[in-house]
Amino acid sequence: MSTTTTLLRLTVGGLFVGHGLQKLTGSFGGPGLDGTEQMMESLDLRPAARTARAAAWTETAGGAALALGAATPVAAAGLVSTMVTAIRTVHGSKGPWNTEGGWEYNAVLLAVLAAVADRPGRASVDALVGRSRWGLGGALVALVGGTAASYLVTSRRAKAGL
Repeated sequence: MSTTTTLLRLTVGGLFVGHGLQKLTGSFGGPGLDGTEQMMESLDLRPAARTARAAAWTETAGGAALALGAATPVAAAGLVSTMVTAIRTVHGSKGPWNTEGGWEYNAVLLAVLAAVADRPGRASVDALVGRSRWGLGGALVALVGGTAASYLVTSRRAKAGL
């Protein structure tokens, strides 16, 4: 199980790093911060510049921490927050299926993030400090904490820049 968990962490974490770098630097054909800011503005996520930077850095740093298995429940919570926000603002109204722009892929990522937050495995930074398994608490930190963060960051106060 630890080998497959490590593979899962490296794959999903690495892809989140790439996704974040698309937003942050324009790497891998991404829009960079200017394009990400425009997207946030179009989604009514304000202040758009701060929201764009938060999403880009969360996906980049959270993906790296997930890949390493470092503070895994916290890293997963950050990534959950971006996926919940994506569902709430882009994919949710389109139904479940990805072919229609729906949320199925995001839901798979949420499940993976919860599983990895539960058990980052023996080949992780967490294991070096004695936490190769966080258990249900780790999964709940990721899912509940990430969902709460999505709502807090996109609340009316956050939109107003307060």
